[in-house]
Amino acid sequence: MPINAHPDYIIAEGEYYRAQSTEEKIEKLKKMISLAPGHKGAENLRAQLKRRLVKLKGAKEKERKSGKSTQKGIKKEDMQAALIGPTNVGKSLILSTLTNATLKISELKFSTTKPTIGMMPFSGTGIQLIEIPATDSENYNKNIVHTSDTILIVVNKIEQIKSTLEIVKKDPGEKIIIYNPKEKENLRKIEATLKSKKYNFVIIDLKSKENLEELKEKIFKSFGKLRIFTKEPGKDKSKRPIIIKPNSTVKDIAEKILKGFYKKIKQTKIWGPSSKFPGQIVGLNHILKDKDVVEFKTF
Repeated sequence: MPINAHPDYIIAEGEYYRAQSTEEKIEKLKKMISLAPGHKGAENLRAQLKRRLVKLKGAKEKERKSGKSTQKGIKKEDMQAALIGPTNVGKSLILSTLTNATLKISELKFSTTKPTIGMMPFSGTGIQLIEIPATDSENYNKNIVHTSDTILIVVNKIEQIKSTLEIVKKDPGEKIIIYNPKEKENLRKIEATLKSKKYNFVIIDLKSKENLEELKEKIFKSFGKLRIFTKEPGKDKSKRPIIIKPNSTVKDIAEKILKGFYKKIKQTKIWGPSSKFPGQIVGLNHILKDKDVVEFKTF
């Protein structure tokens, strides 16, 4: 790791070393190359990274020819939500609308036979959404649902809610009801009913995009996470925040960037809600707040 590397490069390096498959390593290594220092002193580093990329691409090609899969299951991101519900309630359409996932939308029952992943952009973050095969199918994956931070229950009839909640009653994730009406209904009456039952819900309209932003906000808030930005001295803050738990410290964010990184920190400055004034110098035990900006100066 170059001492004067941008924090985004250090984050990418940590992601690379945590990658589990060849395909994922290639993706993270490309990110490292794009963020590597551009000055002359880093020429050897850039050359080394490019050589490593060539070797990984060769390894991937061998895996392809041998028929060996480069996937090792679904890697859980910082924020993960599972989309569940009975068949034909619009889970696939919701996933493709909210994320970068490309899916074949079908009117046939039980058309989703395996978990499908998409990343939902929100306020500079990426939220992993996983569509789970229908709760009333043999392919329903209860393991992913059980480990997800949030469970998004998609229905198009009120009577579907109780039976679906029963399926996930032992799962710890926060439950959000997404009511996706199939036809024109008396939505005021439906809203009043959902409120009377004290459900955590959003009624959406995929055609008009109504309440989709409200849904995204509700999903993000369900995780209870903090968004922390990093910056280099004299430069703007990073575009993408690092996601951490509430009550995390400066040391925690440094470890999130790269294990052992906190030992290289000479000075830390803070801007944002947790600072008494802009650019406040703080120690490793300083507790961070949402949307803080952290600047590290290293030895």
